[in-house]
Amino acid sequence: MDPKQGDLSLLVHPLAQQLLQSRIPGRLAYVALDATPRVVPVTFHWTGHEVVVTTWPDAPKVAALRARPTVALTIDTNEYPFNVLTIRGPVFVEVVDGLPPEYELACERYMGAEVGRAWAGQVEQMFPRNARIAIRPEWVGLLDYRNRFPSGIARAMAQARMPTQIIPS
Repeated sequence: MDPKQGDLSLLVHPLAQQLLQSRIPGRLAYVALDATPRVVPVTFHWTGHEVVVTTWPDAPKVAALRARPTVALTIDTNEYPFNVLTIRGPVFVEVVDGLPPEYELACERYMGAEVGRAWAGQVEQMFPRNARIAIRPEWVGLLDYRNRFPSGIARAMAQARMPTQIIPS
């Protein structure tokens, strides 16, 4: 039986692993200092325990995340049936000298090894210090719109006694 939404063991599900290793940008949701919600695209690296995002130390999100250190992150596909991984949890912000190694790994994954290393080198020249933002999952959701649906759809399907798989894999 598949784990329920919210269960951290969903992070080892093959679909979650596929999304965590993809070139799809994450979408980071947080509350800004003016108390308005924000969603920003981010490159990220999954360490196996946390999702790491890097930015320059005086980026607006750094101060906001220090003030309200809880976020949501989604990694989702653009074509139907959608695949969606959502992670919620606290963030830990640390300003470091140079680039966090996770940023270099993310650049290589997103851009390819050669271009990624070159880009990371340029970023390090522009920003000799960087903010390492670590998201520690406390809640995980996984949808594939084949077998794992949003809770309202799943309840309606159960009440209507519909098959749990409506789109062939």
